[in-house]
Amino acid sequence: MPFFTVDGQALHYIDQGTGPAVLLAGSYLWDQAMWAPQIAALSPHYRVIALDLWGHGESGRLPEGTTSLDDIARQARSLIDHLDIDQVTLVGLSVGGMWGVRLALSAPQRINGLVLMDTYVGVEPEQTRQYYFSLFKQIEETGEISEQLLDIVVPIFFRPGIDPQSALYQDFRAKLAAYSSDRLRESIVPMGRITFGRDDLLSRLGELNAASTLVMCGDQDKPRPPSETKEMAELIGCPWVLVPEAGHISNLENPQFVTEVLLAFLADRR
Repeated sequence: MPFFTVDGQALHYIDQGTGPAVLLAGSYLWDQAMWAPQIAALSPHYRVIALDLWGHGESGRLPEGTTSLDDIARQARSLIDHLDIDQVTLVGLSVGGMWGVRLALSAPQRINGLVLMDTYVGVEPEQTRQYYFSLFKQIEETGEISEQLLDIVVPIFFRPGIDPQSALYQDFRAKLAAYSSDRLRESIVPMGRITFGRDDLLSRLGELNAASTLVMCGDQDKPRPPSETKEMAELIGCPWVLVPEAGHISNLENPQFVTEVLLAFLADRR
């Protein structure tokens, strides 16, 4: 598994397949393995790169001085430079879309296409921002994601009707429960504050290339509801798609639908 050192820390990524480059940028609290169905389907035809956020998966801790999503976008751009890739189609889900838009705005010549999934680049609504920050404070103080907090946090990521005994649900819960106190305090909590304390980019969405942008959302996404997807698509002037029977991690709750949409989008970008 390859690593790239940027800002003094080792960023873990996978690089699979050959062809036009696709960069998969995932959700907060998930590592690059969340893209497994899409990596399997895309890598026979494309060069697929997927990275782990700081403190997630096998990546190192959040680097000192990394305080914003603009920093994350800059670090991802450094990875693209390191891999000697001129252009990528960026598929960003949740926080991956938040920093993905920043990369697209700062380096539009590097973006062949942009898919924004289950994400929102306006500010976090004040009520939910304060709520998430209160959860971060609890995690920071205790050094763990308690059973009580797991009961709150895990369901946020899935559609309401998911079987809580399913492997998808239980594996995610177990992964969160296993985080060490150091990793939580050094990376997970600060990365959460960066994500949910983000600034507002809605006024800049019109600068994106509407012809090469697509916005998608699970039809039952709770933290990033379809109304936000529709708002962003209208500001960009691009199409938007609802993923049926899916919550926030729409690519795993309905992988076949998402993969087919991505393959069609990528075929148009070749």
